[in-house]
Amino acid sequence: MISRKIAENLTKTAWIRAMFEKGEELRKIHGEDKVYDFSIGNPEAAPPKAVIETLKQFVLEDHAGRHRYMSNAGYYDVREKVAAYVQKEQGIPMTASNIVMTCGAAGALNVVIKTLLDEGDEVIVFSPYFVEYLTFIENHSGVPVVAAACPDTFLPDVTSLQKAITHKTKALILNNPNNPTGVIYDQKTLTDLASALEEAEKRIGHPIYVILDEPYSKIVYDGAVVPRSLQIFRNSILVNSFSKSHAIPGERIGYIAASSAIEDLDILMRGLVSCNRSLGFVNAPSLFQRVVAETLDEVVDIEWYQRRRDLLYHHLLSAGFSCNKPQGAFYLFLKSPVPDDVAFVENAMKYNILLVPGSGFGFPGYARLSYCISWKVIENSLPAFSKLAADYGL
Repeated sequence: MISRKIAENLTKTAWIRAMFEKGEELRKIHGEDKVYDFSIGNPEAAPPKAVIETLKQFVLEDHAGRHRYMSNAGYYDVREKVAAYVQKEQGIPMTASNIVMTCGAAGALNVVIKTLLDEGDEVIVFSPYFVEYLTFIENHSGVPVVAAACPDTFLPDVTSLQKAITHKTKALILNNPNNPTGVIYDQKTLTDLASALEEAEKRIGHPIYVILDEPYSKIVYDGAVVPRSLQIFRNSILVNSFSKSHAIPGERIGYIAASSAIEDLDILMRGLVSCNRSLGFVNAPSLFQRVVAETLDEVVDIEWYQRRRDLLYHHLLSAGFSCNKPQGAFYLFLKSPVPDDVAFVENAMKYNILLVPGSGFGFPGYARLSYCISWKVIENSLPAFSKLAADYGL
């Protein structure tokens, strides 16, 4: 029998994977274009051409030692380039010594959390949250503490944060743009959070680290801007990946960038490198370290996502559903027409529509749709959404 802890985690993270597997089953019965699978954020968009061409170049190069181990932090020259890029983007000093290359953002999050936490330390997350946060925290003997977002805007609520902080608080995770809502946390919201954290640090007598999870920072719409978060939070650690910006989620390549304002930064960085090794990642994939280092300014076609967002969003509103228009990422957080979001999601399956209930993200009464899928599937789904709306008299 598997461990009790893992069995409990299966129940927490089951919804997204269960809906994805349900989609596989339904596609075999009805065909690809008659199953409307909005369950998982697995982009169908093509990577930028420069990424593909750079990959070809490195694959064909006859370079001795290309596929050997390197420093557990990653190639030094790659980290130099990533540091220069982060410095330009965030507007703060950054060197290769601030960077650790990782196996995607998930790998980076686990490395950071393991490095920071002692048993029983608390990590605050705002709901709705990416469900794996809870598992990642518990993986490393931490305690997740859920603070509420504002119910209408899904922006973090400062008062809720203040109430959640205790002497055991070690970190706060901020996901911006947010999965599952597509909301961007604006400058004022982040500045208010920073002020609340500074006040709390004086009271509890130790730093509260802000883990900035920003894999969707390049997928933004309508002129929206993701604030320079490393400037805002003193004790901040940026986690990012190229899964979304380059549309290469299967390649598992990302990085950690720690602020130079952190006290004893050298000790933190040595801890991160040690955990990158001890968790079994050893080092980020060598080939894709080289590829991303040469394509840091490349971004997937944002119009590809925006067209899908607009088609789906406007149809859902016209059908009578309610949801906020996403500013970033590639998710819609749809308000369930009934309080029981699980029942709503199960009813949607009657029309081959696969959604994920908001309960899975710690926010009941909603359902998440991921629109990083083919145009044809979204277009074919629209009549099904109209029928679903009719079930509830919308």
